[in-house]
Amino acid sequence: MSGINKVILVGHLGKDPEVRHLEGGVAVASFPLATSETFNKDGRKVEQTEWHNIVMWRGLADVAAKFLQKGKLVYIEGKLRTRSFEDKEGIKKYTTEVVAENFTMLGRKTDFENDNAPKQALKTSDTDGYRNNDADDLPF
Repeated sequence: MSGINKVILVGHLGKDPEVRHLEGGVAVASFPLATSETFNKDGRKVEQTEWHNIVMWRGLADVAAKFLQKGKLVYIEGKLRTRSFEDKEGIKKYTTEVVAENFTMLGRKTDFENDNAPKQALKTSDTDGYRNNDADDLPF
């Protein structure tokens, strides 16, 4: 039996996407995404915010760099990946990231009027060139 690894998030970017280019010109964009939920605790409303590390590869990274900005509301679909690395002291650390497969910009039309974004929601899954179908070939 095989498993399912699917993540759906709606949240606000905590920073502009940071884009790097790896060997062979492969683009990778990363940014934090904040999701919030409100619940009642002892008769008062409490808001809890979670931060998620988002990673986008190749064409999707290029689109993110062009259209996404700090504070923008976005719908993201992807999968969880945990990887390890060594810090400066040689200590092994682990991080869990959401590897995005597509995203859709959300918000009111006026949210996009004074920047480079289209006048409606940009849904990257509408165009195969923006969808990261080769996520299993990631170099880590």
